[in-house]
Amino acid sequence: MTFPYLTEGLPGVGGVVKQSEDDFVVEELPLYEPSGNGTHTYFGIEKRGLTTLAAVELIAKALGKRPRDIGYAGLKDARAVTRQMLSVEHVAPQRVEALDLSRIKVLWVNQHRNKLKLGHLKGNRFILKIREVAPDAAARAGEIIAMISRCGVPNYFGPQRFGARGDNAAIGHAVLKGDFDEAIGVLLGRPGLLDRDEVLRARELFDQGCYEEAGEMWPAAFREQIRLCRAMAKSGGNAERTWSAVNHSLRRLYLSAEQSRLFNVVVETRIRELGRLQQGDLAWKHVNGACFRVEDAVAEQPRCDTFEISPTGPLFGTRMTEPAGQPGELEAKLLADAGLDRTLFRSKHGVKLDGARRPLRVPLDNPEVVEAGDQQGSHLRLTFALPPGSYATMITREVCKTDNPDDSPP
Repeated sequence: MTFPYLTEGLPGVGGVVKQSEDDFVVEELPLYEPSGNGTHTYFGIEKRGLTTLAAVELIAKALGKRPRDIGYAGLKDARAVTRQMLSVEHVAPQRVEALDLSRIKVLWVNQHRNKLKLGHLKGNRFILKIREVAPDAAARAGEIIAMISRCGVPNYFGPQRFGARGDNAAIGHAVLKGDFDEAIGVLLGRPGLLDRDEVLRARELFDQGCYEEAGEMWPAAFREQIRLCRAMAKSGGNAERTWSAVNHSLRRLYLSAEQSRLFNVVVETRIRELGRLQQGDLAWKHVNGACFRVEDAVAEQPRCDTFEISPTGPLFGTRMTEPAGQPGELEAKLLADAGLDRTLFRSKHGVKLDGARRPLRVPLDNPEVVEAGDQQGSHLRLTFALPPGSYATMITREVCKTDNPDDSPP
């Protein structure tokens, strides 16, 4: 993250985030509680060292179900202790309660009428420990948190949205422009500073046009890269045909990464006035996520001051409503500078790009800053809650001022 801080003038505490899994705890805040009746078994889990999708796969296998049969409200990181709710239909609660899986603990079991779906989530509560901080860390952090509470959390997408190499958006950008050679080249070639050993050699071979050899060089864990190298060889180097062979969820991920990058630029541009409405803005109602066009910015500003509403930015797509006035001009210029236009955001090889609006800021709920200690030593403990889809990174980067990129989507 190289974007400006909201709290630019306030010194950070430095320190280290996520020194261990226990230093990063995430707990889902459910949208609703199970009723106690129905064919779907709801259950809470605590997992360690696993992504949500990896946990779902293990649970599904243990229950004799397919991973898609397991419902979940949000995706959680691997390098953390995370507590979340899952669901499965036509499985006795006793079977779920008896699950004995490494790194997964079943906390409770209940029943409900419907499957738990992505987005059935009120928010996430975080408990973070920052170690090796400055001596006056609590005072510094307290001042930063107070300013964020007043102004709102900059709603940037976190760095993990853009992949380990930071190139997800570059792949999505190339696809939007129809440059599939560039997209596949970035995906499978173009060695970078983070590439080592077999991965480095595989990317070098791909850039040399040795697609079969590159596929053989990738480590076994990189199944998608191996498959795509073989697809590239089979197609005779046809990058567009190879893109069609990319897993559908990954195609969506790359395109959404470019949407996210463009949104982040809008937040950066308006970072000093995240809570200031402009004529023509599309304002976000925090109570329900609905949007409306701001016809009179002066009249609506008091609602923004009390955090009832906030300005929004674009997740470009064919069905996204466009702002007017200066916000509309800003977004049009952003696309033009990127060499894009709105007509490019149509379906791409089966991936629909409907688009949406996203608030430029979100509220920071129930923040707490405490100096504490445990078996690993003293630390600064931050506790707070954020709406779904917002990133804890945006708090830690403001507090630490070190731009530690290690975080995950809640």
